[in-house]
Formats: sequence, structure tokens, C-alpha cells
Amino acid sequence: MSEWKELTDESQERWEQNAEHWDDYMGEESNRFHRELIRPYTEKLLNVKTDQTILDIACGNGNFSKRLAELGAKVVAFDYSTKMIERAKIRTNEYKNQIDYKVIDATSYEQLSELGNEKFDSAVANMALMDIADIRPLVNSLHKMLKPNGFFVFSITHPCFQPPGLRKITETEDRNGHVVTSNSIQISKYLTSEPYKAIGIKGQSIPHLMFHRPLSYYMNLFLESNFLLDGMEEPSFQNETTKFEWHEIPPVLILRFRKNE
Repeated sequence: MSEWKELTDESQERWEQNAEHWDDYMGEESNRFHRELIRPYTEKLLNVKTDQTILDIACGNGNFSKRLAELGAKVVAFDYSTKMIERAKIRTNEYKNQIDYKVIDATSYEQLSELGNEKFDSAVANMALMDIADIRPLVNSLHKMLKPNGFFVFSITHPCFQPPGLRKITETEDRNGHVVTSNSIQISKYLTSEPYKAIGIKGQSIPHLMFHRPLSYYMNLFLESNFLLDGMEEPSFQNETTKFEWHEIPPVLILRFRKNE
């Protein structure tokens, strides 16, 4: 099982409780994770053109919607958290003529259908699909919403290197007279899909729900929905400032799927 429709309401309630804290933490520029890993590689795969119409899925506090508007796009952005949308409108008020915000549940075929058919040049979801209990309605609906040859770019925590139960290991050894410190990860499972609770940022009031799915699940779902994979990035931090270095272990996966006619 890789979809948990019955957990949608709980997931939404948890994000409503955490929304204001997340917005305060992310601020105007988002955190380092988004600035160095998500934003540049997502922009590369999106290749935004002036006057394109782009759908920003699970837009959060609107920081990336604002960036899309700065690049000249017309944006339709939605989230299922009413508080997030309220904060997003405030943060991006100067772009209110370019960004149309909506409160929509990405697990609802009915609500997604309101967005229209063949309306969008591309769509994007930053670090969101692993937070959505049932992604089938979204993927199936995207094929209808995108224009011919339109594409969908999304980032997720890397399912191969960030599964539930991940352990970070730091080891120090005397190697030929030199003290060498190395970092690695230990995982005990990967193939089993499962929901779990997680803390995304320190201080959030309650853990939010995340949904682990192996990479093959994502691939097969998009192929079954008549999409073709035509871009992928696995960025890692190259200028590490924390004790645990991620130079060779990408914490995030970014994929681009193109609509196949």
C-alpha cells in the first residue's frame, strides 16, 4: 500500500497547526535547504519563460510562487492549509496580479478538476509529494491540466537515502597517522511504503505526517499516467557547515516528467 486517503484530514489538521511557525521560520527567502538545493535545480528543470502559466502545488507560504512571478510567469498556487494561503497572500502582495491563490486539497479529483484542462505550461511541487497521503488524484489530474508537452517538476526527500528510521553515523579513525572523520548513513528498510511522523523544523507544535514510497512507485505511477521522465537532479550540500557532511549523499531528489500525448 502506498496511498493513505484516510490520513488526509489528519495531515491537513497537523499542517494547519504548524503553518504559522513554518512561515515565520521560512521568512522571505526560505531556509538554506531550499535556497541551495531546491530552488536552483528546480528552476533549471522548469526553465521558466515569460508569460508562461505555471501551477504551484502545495505552495506553502508562497516564496516559490513569488520567485516564479519574478521570472515573468503567471502563477496559480494552491495549498490545503488555509493558514498557509493567508500567509502567502500577505508575503506576496506586490504580485497579487500575477499570483492566484486557492485552497485546494491535492487528493481530491473534484477540487483539482476546478483548475481546468490544458491550462498550464508546467507545474511544480517543492518538497510536497511525500507529505500528501494520496498522490494518485494529483498525478492523474496533472495530465489533463497540462498543455501538450507540458511538464511537472517536483522535489521530494530522497527515498533511497532518507527513508524512515535513517541513522546518521560519524566515525573517526587513525588512518596512516592521520585522524580522519567520515560520515555515512544506515538504513534498515526501503521497499516498504509507510506513513510516519516527522519534525521538519525545530519548534513546530506537532510532528507532521510524511509518506515514504520507494522510487519505483513514483516512476510506475507517472508512467501509468502517460508521463515520460526527461530530467533528474540529485543535489547535495557542497559547502557543509554542520557536523554531518552530505557531499556524496543527496538528501533530495528532483524529477521532471513530461506529458506524453
